[in-house]
Amino acid sequence: MPDLTIPAFTTRGLTKVYGEGRSAVHALRGVDLEIPQGEIVVLLGPSGSGKSTLLNIIGGLDRATDGTAHFRNQSLSDMTDAELTRYRRNHVGFVFQFYNLMPSLTAHENVELVTEIAADPMDPDEALTLVGLKERTDHFPAQLSGGEQQRVAIARVISKQPEVLFCDEPTGALDSATGRAVLEVLRDVNTRLGSTLLMVTHNANTAAMADRVIHFADGNIREVVRNETKISPAEIEW
Repeated sequence: MPDLTIPAFTTRGLTKVYGEGRSAVHALRGVDLEIPQGEIVVLLGPSGSGKSTLLNIIGGLDRATDGTAHFRNQSLSDMTDAELTRYRRNHVGFVFQFYNLMPSLTAHENVELVTEIAADPMDPDEALTLVGLKERTDHFPAQLSGGEQQRVAIARVISKQPEVLFCDEPTGALDSATGRAVLEVLRDVNTRLGSTLLMVTHNANTAAMADRVIHFADGNIREVVRNETKISPAEIEW
C-alpha cells in the first residue's frame, strides 16, 4: 500500500525545449507542481500551452530538457530508458483520443494483450464489465460504436490496474452523450481502483468533475483551482 502522504507527482523547474536557436519551441518553462495521489486532475489550456508535454514527461514517454520530475519518491529524470519502460508497464496507463485497437482482435482479445505483460492483471472480462461492455466481449472494433471502442481502450488500460491513468483528449472524437458516458467510466475507475487520473481536455466544462484543475498558458501553470464541490459527468454541459 503506497504512502498516501507522498504526492503522486512532483515537478520542480520542469523545462522542455524542442529544437535550437531561433526556431526553438519552449513547451514548458519551469513548471513547479504537486499532484496528490488518488485525485482526478484536469489540465486545461489552448493548444501549445504545454499540458500534453507535461503529461508525456511524467508519463515516461518523453524527457525534460531541465528540471526534475518525481513519481512518489522515484526520480523519473534519473531513470534509464529501460527503467522508464518498467515504470510505464507497472504503474501507468494511457488513454488517447484515438482508440488504437487491433481491428483483427475482439474486445476481449484487445484487452488480453495487456494482461499478458502486466504484473497483477485483472481478468479481461472483469475489465470489460467494469466499463459496461460485458455483452460485447466477442465483438470486433468495426462492430462497436466510437464510444464503445473508447471504453474497450479504457478496459485495456485498467486491466493492468495502473496506479496512474493519463488521458489525452479521451472524449475529443465523441458526441456529448457518448463523451459523458466515457467520463462516467473514468470517474468509476478512479473511485474503484483509487487510480490517480490526469486528463488533458479542451472542454472546460469537464473541469467541474475534477478534484483539481490546472490551467496552462505559454508553457507554464497560470492557476491551480481546487474544486470544493464536484458534479457528475452526467451533469456536464457539452
